[in-house]
Amino acid sequence: MVLLPAFLDGLARSVSTKKGKHQSEDEDGGREIAKSMVKDSKKNSSLLGSSGFVNSETSKRFTSICSNRGEKGINQDRAIVWEGFGCQEDITFCGMFDGHGPWGHVIAKRVKKSFPSSLLCQWQQTAASLSSSPECSSPFDLWKQSCLKTFSLIDLDLKIHPSIDSYCSGCTALTAVLQGDHLVIANAGDSRAVIATTSDDGNGLVPVQLSVDFKPSIPGIAFRC
Repeated sequence: MVLLPAFLDGLARSVSTKKGKHQSEDEDGGREIAKSMVKDSKKNSSLLGSSGFVNSETSKRFTSICSNRGEKGINQDRAIVWEGFGCQEDITFCGMFDGHGPWGHVIAKRVKKSFPSSLLCQWQQTAASLSSSPECSSPFDLWKQSCLKTFSLIDLDLKIHPSIDSYCSGCTALTAVLQGDHLVIANAGDSRAVIATTSDDGNGLVPVQLSVDFKPSIPGIAFRC
């Protein structure tokens, strides 16, 4: 399984061998490359941010988004799918962000916009840091650390934003990365990932929950709150 395209792999090696100012410049360059990839993916229709389906010439899967507005006013749900994530044909990124509070729709929209490029940048940087530790270089370790860093950075961005009240508002974040036969789920909040699998008798589909809802009723979550 190839984790990084050649040019990202080269960037990963360069980041791992430079420090100080040069490292900061490389990180800035990585962010710009990630943003550029997002723009290119929008142009070739492999990135979808509203209800519909991916209609790309290179698409090998059926990928779609469906969002139905409720009766509570502004629809605070935001979702995104990106086939060929990071120029990798076998990787698909999915994200679902459900806002809450007065600023929920604004926050969900901002997270939806920034999460994919931030994750891609952290993925590249994490690959560089893990390159010196073969025992920690499995696909799961790479995605786990990349997701943890991305969630932390997104949270910090919202906290320091001068025009957003993230104390009384926020959004859930449910992300899924499909790489070959591997599926990595990362989530914060009570949005839920569910997969449909064939029933034992083979005559239907059965839903299987893949994520754990983060609610105050869970002792560990209540302690954090």
